[in-house]
This record gives sequence, structure tokens and C-alpha cells, in this order.
Amino acid sequence: MTLKKISYLLAAAPLLVAMAMFLSSPVRYANCVRDGISLWAVSVLPVTFPFLLLTALFSRTRLYNACSRAVAPYANAVFRVSGAGGCAALLSLLSGYPVGAKCVAELYKQGAIRQDEVFRLSCLCSTSGPMFLVGTVGAVMFRSPVCGWILMLSHLLGVHLVCILLRVGKPPLPRTAPLPLYGDKGNALFDGLYSSVISILCAGGAIAVFFAFGQMLGDLLVFLPLEKTGLGVMRGLLEMTAGCSFLAESPSPFSLGLCAFLVTFGGACVLVQQLAFLSDTGVRALPFLLVKLAQGALSAVLCFGLSQLVF
Repeated sequence: MTLKKISYLLAAAPLLVAMAMFLSSPVRYANCVRDGISLWAVSVLPVTFPFLLLTALFSRTRLYNACSRAVAPYANAVFRVSGAGGCAALLSLLSGYPVGAKCVAELYKQGAIRQDEVFRLSCLCSTSGPMFLVGTVGAVMFRSPVCGWILMLSHLLGVHLVCILLRVGKPPLPRTAPLPLYGDKGNALFDGLYSSVISILCAGGAIAVFFAFGQMLGDLLVFLPLEKTGLGVMRGLLEMTAGCSFLAESPSPFSLGLCAFLVTFGGACVLVQQLAFLSDTGVRALPFLLVKLAQGALSAVLCFGLSQLVF
């Protein structure tokens, strides 16, 4: 058997196992999918959908053009991305996954960003939001808003420092003419609404499926002598919210650092959503995953060090 065939079998094995487990206990895992849909409908949809729609509309306005020109010198000097990309990074920082990837895809489709900046910009716009980090993980899970702010600071430093390294050796982007005003052409409201609805439905599907995958993984690992921390990391590599919830049951600098890694790396669920949006931009999955691993590792180290001030 050739190496290529073996790699195909190894890639298909998790899917075959998941199919077998679903067929063996359809009611159990169907309920998991339902719980994932409920989580999406209650916690993700009300927050993420408005941001998806608003960012889609905002990227087509004259104000976005003005903001792009204003931030262009800073964005170019620090990250080697255009002003439009700098605005997208700011929107990603405020709203969280997967809005940043959606902004990059929209700007690329509009011709507002260059091909040679797309990968750096995709990595820069891959951030979680303060509502999740400070409100959900910090205040609710760890019962400490201070932990949430440490997590937020570590997360942003890890993402941005790695992105600064990505610009090493890259020449400054040339100054370009003002961006085209796409809001003046066609039905911007309908286009933005349509793309946002499709995007949030795709995100909901990913959350529901990976919620079930997380339960399957837990069932497979039930016979292994894993502690709560190990199980939390394994679950978090699939779906970061569940992983952070497990880790927060034993609050410590170590567990908070692991949460920083999970929320920065994103887990399979978030990565699938981002790569789906970026599929038409030329961003390759493997380099993107390697950058996310580096960002996650750096965020974890920074968070562990800063959390010594709290615990």
C-alpha cells in the first residue's frame, strides 16, 4: 500500500468512526446536535449575525474608505497590510470569530485588498471578541472579569506579535488610489443580508456538528485515565467553548493559559468556519493552521505569566 493511500485512509478514519458512532447511538448524538443548534441560536446568532450584516454593509460605505485611508500608514508600517485590511482587523477585534475571515473574503471579492496581503491579513483578522473572552470565559466560567482581561490581552498580543513577524522581509505596500465605492452599485442591502444569512447558517452547522463530535470524543476517551485538564484540552481542540468550560472548573494560571491557547487557536469548529470563508481567497489551510498554532502557543505563555498576578 502506497503512502498516499495510507494518508487517504488515515484522513477518512475519523469520519468513518463518527458515522459508526452516530449509527450506533442516533438518539444520543442527535440530541447533541440539537444542543449545538440551541447553543448557536441562543448564544451565537443574536450577537454574530448583526455584526456579519453590519460589517458587510459598512465595508461598502464611503466612511469605510475614509477609515481605510486614515489607518493605512499604521497598518502598512506594522503589519504590511492596506488600510482596508487594518479596518477589517479592527472589526474582527471588536466582534470576534468568524467576522474577521468574512471581512477578508468580502474585501478580496470587492478587489479592495491585494493578493500578496491576503494571507497576513487573514492571520491578523483571526481574533476572538471581548464579549466572549471577558464576559463568557472570564466573568462566567472563571468567575473573574480580571481573568477575562488577562485572557484578552494575551490573546491579542499573541496574534499581533506573530503577525508582526510575518511581515519581516516584506516590502511596504504601494500607495493605491481610494477604494471603489461598492455601496453605490447594485443592491448593497440585499447583497449584505444574503451573504450574512448564508454565513451564519454555515457557522451554525459547524457548531452543531462539532458539538456532537466533542461528545463522541468524550465517549471514546472515557476509558482512558485522562484528568479534567486533559479532557478539556481534547474537547477544546474541537470546540473551544466546551474546552474552556472544562478547564475553568479548576481555575489556575495553568488552566487559564490553556484557555488562551484554545481561544487563540480556535479549535476545529472555528477553523472550519474561517477556512470556509477564505476558500476563494487563495489562503492555504496548512500555513494558516501553523500560524494559528504559533499564535496560540505564544498567547498561552503570555497568559500563564500574567495570570501569576491574579492567582
